Amino acid sequence: MTSALHADRVGPVDVAVVAFEGNRFNGKIAPALRDLQEAGIVRVLDLTFVRKDTDGSVTVVELGDAELAEDFERVAETPFDLLSDEDLQAVADGLPPNSSAVIIAWENAWAARLADAIADSEGRLVLLIRIPGEDVERAVAALDEN
Repeated sequence: MTSALHADRVGPVDVAVVAFEGNRFNGKIAPALRDLQEAGIVRVLDLTFVRKDTDGSVTVVELGDAELAEDFERVAETPFDLLSDEDLQAVADGLPPNSSAVIIAWENAWAARLADAIADSEGRLVLLIRIPGEDVERAVAALDEN
């Protein structure tokens, strides 16, 4: 069986770290990730949880572990090992005691489809800029004020 990643083009891969104070992770992001994946917008490639207890001890929970399977089944159908032990340790080092984080690596599948369409049109991407969320929020707030 061939992996879906062996398609014509692979979209850019992002890594997001979402922190939770007080180890209050509740799994509500799983349905949102599933929806994005089912819509073909992203493809979750790797997902790992890091927990730091009040005494500073760290626990790493991989996607394949039974503890996560219930909330995150079908999110990463074929998990890849993109996140290294060093990556996970760096996240853990940055967490305060009694907190946790989920680290998600996803392919921006929409970008791969767009890149194929651009190439098929004999075009080329010459600039791509991500506007910081805070700037977008300020612009929306300014529109709301007018």
